[in-house]
Amino acid sequence: MRSEATTVEQYLAELPADRRETIATVRSVILENLPDGYVESMNWGMIAYEVPLETYPDTYNKQPLMFAALASQKNHMAVYLTGIYTSDDARDEFEKAYRATGKRFDVGKSCVRFRKLEDLPLDLIGETIASVPVDRFIERVEESAGSARKAKK
Repeated sequence: MRSEATTVEQYLAELPADRRETIATVRSVILENLPDGYVESMNWGMIAYEVPLETYPDTYNKQPLMFAALASQKNHMAVYLTGIYTSDDARDEFEKAYRATGKRFDVGKSCVRFRKLEDLPLDLIGETIASVPVDRFIERVEESAGSARKAKK
């Protein structure tokens, strides 16, 4: 479910009340833990936390680098953690910590799916968001891009 909202407030307002409350709570956790340098915006039809183009303009698609995002989808809600999916070690550590919470580990390519707030380990989400400062995320992106370029040769 891609939203056409242009502001976070508009996005939240168009959600059903139960989802609005859940998304707002997760958003608060993200904002409380978001390292300096990332900005909250509406992009890709969801609430996005990005490295602004003023900080890192050399992106392959001319869009800001998305570090994390939050969305209400048709059958679930999701936190997108692209910041850890640029590092195998970070992804493995996240999975291990997530499984240790005892909550159902329901992930996709870069998202953690959940149906209700109780399904999501909020402390771990906050710690994960806080663990990747902007400069480290940019390093990881550049390392990943370098690896991809080498593989194509």
